[in-house]
Amino acid sequence: MDSRAPRIFFVNRFFFPDLTATSQILSDLAFALAERGLPVTVITSRLRNDVPKAVLPRRENIRGVEVVRVRTSRFGGEARLRWRLFDYMSFYGPATLALLTRVRRGDLIVAKTDPPLVCVFASAVARMRGARLVNWLQDVFPEIAEKTQMGVFLGGRVARWLKKLRDASLHRARVNVVLGDAMRRAIAARGVPQGRIRVIANWVDERKITPLPREESALRAPWGLEGKFVVGYSGNMGQVHEFDTIISTAARLARREDIVFVLIGRGKQRWVLEGEVKERGLQNVRFKPYQDQDALRESLGVLDVHLVTQKSAVEGLVLPSKLYAALAAGRPVIFIGPTEGDVARLLREDGCGLAFAPGDADGVAGAIEQLAADRSYCEVMGANGRRLLEWRFSRDSAIAAWETLLREAIG
Repeated sequence: MDSRAPRIFFVNRFFFPDLTATSQILSDLAFALAERGLPVTVITSRLRNDVPKAVLPRRENIRGVEVVRVRTSRFGGEARLRWRLFDYMSFYGPATLALLTRVRRGDLIVAKTDPPLVCVFASAVARMRGARLVNWLQDVFPEIAEKTQMGVFLGGRVARWLKKLRDASLHRARVNVVLGDAMRRAIAARGVPQGRIRVIANWVDERKITPLPREESALRAPWGLEGKFVVGYSGNMGQVHEFDTIISTAARLARREDIVFVLIGRGKQRWVLEGEVKERGLQNVRFKPYQDQDALRESLGVLDVHLVTQKSAVEGLVLPSKLYAALAAGRPVIFIGPTEGDVARLLREDGCGLAFAPGDADGVAGAIEQLAADRSYCEVMGANGRRLLEWRFSRDSAIAAWETLLREAIG
């Protein structure tokens, strides 16, 4: 009889020190749980999405968390789609084997959604080993693939088969954690009982990211932004994000020498955007790489307004985590996406931003000019956003909710 305490196994392709949003969220949670005395293991890859050439150690203990990294292919997030799919598939086998050789009866597996459908493999291991399963959905696949470029690989029959496999995992799980109400409805529509769905939003560490007075930003001078009103985007430039409206807005404001757009991060769409900016001859758009965690407060604080975007077709299938960073930084948010969705509703109800439908570049440009002309309006919305973050999306409250859920699932 195995008398050891149940372990919690997280499965996700990226983990600390990777800087992608899902990695940072998982790292926060894993370290906090370990500090609270829970035995935590993370099954992940040896990759860093933000540092493509990095090769991380196969095994290490970081702040009390056992980290097991498996070898995968490394074509990277900006490779052609077929090679990124190969990256995904190369993770499934080694990660499943790592689970099979470590998980015991009574353990808990928490499967995230990078790569897609890792929950299917985690469910199979849980069933074979007598373990419990929690699915942590950062997006809803394959539905999200059907709405984006990946849909070319997913015909109707393939998508239906993948949904059946995914749904079986959702039904077998003790609980499925989703990011918002729209995602909860999408999962419930697949027949998953409401009692097996829990909403726990993502978060940022509000102690590390705090409002920075614009005149104190150490990046304004080196980035050539002194005297400018800075409109920015910070994070992954992926397939679910909408950028046409941003570029069209920048074109409409090209005459305004005092307004600059700064796009920080990387991702599949970045090289397309750089090409579009060059073709249009836009001198008011600048690109910057991902910033280290120690510099996040500075990079987020250098922006006077944060842009958060989402394609309307993926409402209920994903929720942009960069929203929380903008709120933590105490900056107003301009959301480009479904105007009746979760993000737009939140901004309206709490007075911390504005929402515009994709394609409404005139509306976005007008809002930016209004904010540039009325800095007090910016400050009020930014302060509202910071209060909202501390009230509803703080790190401590989210981790407390997770700890309660995991202890219940283990018990």
